[in-house]
Amino acid sequence: MSDRYVQPLRSLIQIIFLLLSLLIFYRFITFLQLALQGVDTAVRPTAIDAFLPISGLFGAAAWLKGGGINPVHPAAVVIFVTIVSMSWLLRRGFCSWLCPVGTVSEWLWKLGFSRFRRNWFPPALVDKGLRGFKYLLMAYFVATAVAWSLPLLQQFLGSGYHAVSDAKLIALFRSPSPTTLAVVGLLLILSLPLRNPFCRYLCPYGALLGLLALLSPLTVRREQKKCVSCGVCNQVCPSRLDIMHAEQVNSVECIGCWRCISHCRVHTALSMNAFGKRAIPGIIFALLVVLLFWGGTGIGKATGHWESLVKAADYRFLLSR
Repeated sequence: MSDRYVQPLRSLIQIIFLLLSLLIFYRFITFLQLALQGVDTAVRPTAIDAFLPISGLFGAAAWLKGGGINPVHPAAVVIFVTIVSMSWLLRRGFCSWLCPVGTVSEWLWKLGFSRFRRNWFPPALVDKGLRGFKYLLMAYFVATAVAWSLPLLQQFLGSGYHAVSDAKLIALFRSPSPTTLAVVGLLLILSLPLRNPFCRYLCPYGALLGLLALLSPLTVRREQKKCVSCGVCNQVCPSRLDIMHAEQVNSVECIGCWRCISHCRVHTALSMNAFGKRAIPGIIFALLVVLLFWGGTGIGKATGHWESLVKAADYRFLLSR
C-alpha cells in the first residue's frame, strides 16, 4: 500500500489539533473574563497548560529531584513529559503532527511556494549558524532547571507570577507591545519564503525534542537498490536533509513529517523503520502520535495530576495587584 495517504491524514490531524488549541484559548479567555468579574464558579480549561513548556520543564525538574508534581500547573508537567516521551519513541512527531505553531508555519511556507514557485534557503554556513540559536536557548533553560535546587524550583513554582503565567501569556497576544507585534509579524513574513524559520532557528522546545529523537527506535531508511536518485525526497524535506544520499536518516532536524516517504517516486525505497529492520505503516505512526499524546494526558488525569489548585478568585487577586 502506498504511503501517499499519510500527508492528507497528517493535515487532518493538524487541523483538528489547531482547532482544539483555538478552542482552548477561547475558553481560557472566557474564564479570565468571568474570573475578573467575580464569578468564582468559572472553570479554567486545564489544557491551557500545554502552552507553558517552561513551567513543564521546571516542574519536571522539581519532580525528578523528589519534590513531587507541583499542584499549581500539574498538567504542564504531564504534557511536557508526554511530549518528551513521544519524541523519544516517535522522533519529532509532535512538531510536525500536533504543534499548532508548526502547523501554521507549514501552511505559510506552502502558501509562499504556491505564490513564488519556490522556497528560499539560506547558505549552508548561515543556516548552520542560525540553527545554533535554538540550542543556546535550550541549553539556558535546561541548565537553569538542572542547576536550581529543589527549594528554589519550588519557590518559583509556588510564586504568584507562575500561578498566573497562562494569563500573562494571553495578555501578551491580546494586548501586544510594538516589539511583540514586530517580532511576530517578521516571523510570519519570513515563513512565506523560508520553511519553518521559528521552528528551525528559534524554538528551544524543538531543539530539546530533536536531541531526544536521536535515541528513537524509528528512522527513515533508504533502500539503495530501489532508489533511483531522483532527488524528490531532498526537495520536499522541510528540514533540508540529504535523504537521497543517506542509508538512514537520524538527524536532530528530522521532524517525522513523512513528506519524503509520501512523495517518493519508487514505493518502499523510503520507509519509516523500527530498529532499522521493520517498516512501520503510516496509519500506525499516525495512531501512535495521537494515542500517546492523549494517553499521557489521560494518565495525568487518572493519577490526580491534572487540575490546578489555582481558582478563579486567585486569578482575580493576583492579576489585580
